[in-house]
Amino acid sequence: MKKVAFHTLGCKLNFSETSTIARLFEEQGYLKVDFKEPADVYVINTCSVTANADKECKQVVKAALNVSPEAYIVVVGCYAQLKPYEIASIEGVDLVLGASEKFKLLNYLNDLSKKAIAEVYSCEIEEANFFVDSYSFGDRTRVFLKVQDGCDYNCSFCTIPLARGNSRSDSIENAVGNAIQIAQQDVKEIVLTGVNLGDFGKKDSQNKTQETRTEKKDTFYDLAQELNKVEGIERFRISSIEPNLLKNEIIEFVAQSKKFVPHFHIPLQSGSNKMLKAMRRRYLRELYAERVEKIKKFMPHCCIGVDVIVGFPGETEDDFLETYNFLNKLNISYLHVFTYSERDNTDAIHLKNVVPIVIRKKRNKMLRILSAKKLRYFYEQHLGETRTVLFEADHKQGFMHGFTDNYIKIKVPYNPLFINKLKEVTLKELDADGSVLVTEYAEAIVMP
Repeated sequence: MKKVAFHTLGCKLNFSETSTIARLFEEQGYLKVDFKEPADVYVINTCSVTANADKECKQVVKAALNVSPEAYIVVVGCYAQLKPYEIASIEGVDLVLGASEKFKLLNYLNDLSKKAIAEVYSCEIEEANFFVDSYSFGDRTRVFLKVQDGCDYNCSFCTIPLARGNSRSDSIENAVGNAIQIAQQDVKEIVLTGVNLGDFGKKDSQNKTQETRTEKKDTFYDLAQELNKVEGIERFRISSIEPNLLKNEIIEFVAQSKKFVPHFHIPLQSGSNKMLKAMRRRYLRELYAERVEKIKKFMPHCCIGVDVIVGFPGETEDDFLETYNFLNKLNISYLHVFTYSERDNTDAIHLKNVVPIVIRKKRNKMLRILSAKKLRYFYEQHLGETRTVLFEADHKQGFMHGFTDNYIKIKVPYNPLFINKLKEVTLKELDADGSVLVTEYAEAIVMP
């Protein structure tokens, strides 16, 4: 049997697509192995969000060739769509596939012999106008289910529309069918993923039926209602949703649902309206604060994560402090902090008043410290409570971890019988590093 190994850079969406591509290989008789093991083919799924894409890709290619010098190296994903010939110039790369071609990878494999010059197949991004459903399986306890792809927004800093094309979605019927298949594989939690989940409902060019209907368009709310009926899945988690698309009906639905968990990740990017306008975001900070207040009104225990960018061109010290103070007062749980990096073919790269790198890093550090304080406070609020935890398969220094419904990370002594099980625990105390909770068991009952 020929062996294939995979490495994924970037988001949950990439993980779901890598897993789908892996299943295509397995259907053709390939044996999937760990990336650190010898293999005949290595597939690297790349990301384009940060400026380190080039460096990361080179490092992963080198790591693969150190294990198997004659292995066939394939690079796919967002970075491969944006800069295919830059990737093709990396020593050891044999094949580069763009946004549409990656799901037909096996069609491009011939004799697997090393190439003197890498082959490149990359369509114009306008041709990436169809939806390919995907879900991860076997790599984690939770499954990432892709229900949407692409983005119609035109944020001045973002390359994703250039890498993934316009917004398009799966059908509700097919998404529910995938969830049913996943449930049959004893999976307890599904994380819904997409580039712009709240934009769910737009169909691709190969599925025109929605456009000809007279009734209202399917929405993310409609999808959530149908997924809520799927038997066998205990939890649905929303990976990320734009604040202007997080409607009241979605918040109220999650609040009363027994399956959709109280956890939202909502991109903010800046707490300064001036910067939000420069970034071409589709909301102002007042709307964001209103969304957080609405969530906490219905779900005081809800975990809320926030994406923030620091060092965007034109961000003054006052602008940054406005963001810092806004976040400090906001009832949120943690931050994902990104340092702005210049990206080719974006409008932001032409903006003046560039923020020096050293100041960008300083602001990033300040927000990461704030995030740690926010997270610790959120954890402390729930000490003494009894909550249900889904345990992961990890085993580190005699301990294993899991997450509560509201995304509190739990640490307990390792017990293989707990893997992929839901168990009630009492949140007892913060661990020494303050990042996880040591628990005691409320009841010695593992929920099926």
